[in-house]
Amino acid sequence: MIIKQRKHRTLFLIILSLLLSVSCAKEDTLDRVKRSGVITVVTRNNAHCYYTYRDVPCGFEYDLAKAFADYLGVKMTVVTPSWEKLGDTLNTGKGDFIAASLSISPSRRKRLDFSDSYLRVQQRVIIHKSNHKIKKLQDLAGKTIHVRRGTSYEERLNELRRQGLLVHVVLHDDIPTEEFIRMVADREIEITVADSNLAFLNRRYYPDIRISVPVREKQSLAWAVRKGEASLLEEINRFFKKIKGDGTFQKIYDRYFSSVEIFDYVDLKKFHIRLRTRLPKYREIIRREARENGFDWRLIAAVIYQESHFNPRARSYTGVGGLMQLTLNTARAMGVTDRHDPEQSIRAGVRYLRKLYDKYDTAKDPDRLFIALASYNVGRGHILDARKIAQSKKLDPDSWASLEQTLPLLRYPTYYRKAAYGYCRGTEPVRYVKRIRLYYDILKRDAITSDPGERRSCRPVPFLSAQSSAPCRQRYF
Repeated sequence: MIIKQRKHRTLFLIILSLLLSVSCAKEDTLDRVKRSGVITVVTRNNAHCYYTYRDVPCGFEYDLAKAFADYLGVKMTVVTPSWEKLGDTLNTGKGDFIAASLSISPSRRKRLDFSDSYLRVQQRVIIHKSNHKIKKLQDLAGKTIHVRRGTSYEERLNELRRQGLLVHVVLHDDIPTEEFIRMVADREIEITVADSNLAFLNRRYYPDIRISVPVREKQSLAWAVRKGEASLLEEINRFFKKIKGDGTFQKIYDRYFSSVEIFDYVDLKKFHIRLRTRLPKYREIIRREARENGFDWRLIAAVIYQESHFNPRARSYTGVGGLMQLTLNTARAMGVTDRHDPEQSIRAGVRYLRKLYDKYDTAKDPDRLFIALASYNVGRGHILDARKIAQSKKLDPDSWASLEQTLPLLRYPTYYRKAAYGYCRGTEPVRYVKRIRLYYDILKRDAITSDPGERRSCRPVPFLSAQSSAPCRQRYF
C-alpha cells in the first residue's frame, strides 16, 4: 500500500513537473512582456533612431517604439548596442525587438524574423556638390567608398563587385551614416552610401552634399524579433496597420522628416553661415527671453531667422520691421519704442508669441505651437476663420494638419467672402511654419551633435506650464 502511494505521488510530481514546464514553455516574449509590464527596444543612439535633447528622449524609431509600448499598455526601456551587436543583443534576450531602421535582407532573415514594412527607402550615392563626375552607377568604377561594417550598404557594394564593378570599399566600425555624410560635406572622404530618407534629411544639415545615383532598387525598413516569436510579430504588424490607418504613423514621420523635399541650397547655406556670423550677437537676449516665456531658445532663433535673417534693420514691404518684424500696432501694444532695437524687438516678439500660444489652450503640442506661429505670421483672425472652416469640414480645428488644409482655402472667394476676416494668402503661414520647423530642426541637430552640456543641463518638464520661468521645456517635434 505504501509502495503504491509512493508510486502515485511520484507519478503526480512527474505530471505536475511536465505541466509546469509546458506552461513555462508557452510563455513567449509577448506573454512575458504583458505579465511584466515592460518591453525593451534594441535601437541605435543616433540622430534618427534615438537620442536625447535637453534630457528628453527623441528619435523617429524611439517615438514609434514608444507608441507600440503604449499600444500594448506597458512601459519601455531602451538598450543601444553597437551596430554589429544589434542581433546578438536581441538573440541573447537583452532586448525584445529591434527598431533601428533595419532594411530587410537575405542575410538578416537567416538570424531574425521581420515585421511588415513600415517605410520604403533606396540606397543612394552621396558625394560633394562640386563632384559632377558620377552620373551613373558605372562611374563608381575605381572609386573608394566608405561605409559602416555590417550594413546593407556593405552587402550591396559587395554584390556590385561580384557583378564586375571594381570599387574599393573601406569599412568602418560603428560610425553613424550621418557622420559619413558630414565627412563627404567636409571633403574628408569622397563617397559614401545612405538610405534616401537619411540622405534627404541630412541635406538640411550639410547642404554641400549631392544625393547622386541609386545603387539598388527600393528596400523595406522593418522591425525585427527573435526567430519564432510569431505572437510578438503579429502584434507589431497589427500595430503598424493601426497607426497607419489612424494617422499616428504620419504624425510621427512628419515630426522628423517633415518637408525633407524642401531644399533651397542658397537659403540653407546662408542660414548655416549666419548661425556663425550673426546669431552670436543676439544669443544671450534670445536665451533670456525664451527662458522667461517658456520656449526653447533655439525655436525663437528659428523664428527670428525666418522673420529677418538676424538683421535688426530688416523691413518688409508691408511695414513690419526689426528682428521680430513687429507691426506698428503690435509694437505699441507691447510697449516698444524702437522696433529696430534688438532687445526691445526680441522681448516684445517672444512675449507676443507667448500671448498667442496661451489663446490656443484647447490644442495640444506641437499643434498648439504651430497654430500660434501661424497666428504670429498672418494674424489670429485668419486662424479663427481657418478653424471654423475646419469645423465645417468635420476636421479637428485644434490640429495643425487640419489648418494646413483650410488656411489655403481662404484665397478663394467661396471661402473668404463668408469669413469674418476676409481674404488671406493662406499658403504663406503654412510655408512659414514649415520653414521655422526646418531651421529649428537644424539648430536642435547642432545641439545634439556638438553641445552635450546643453543637452544635459536641465531636467525634463512639460513643454509649457504655468511656471514659465522653468529652465527647459520638453519638445514633441
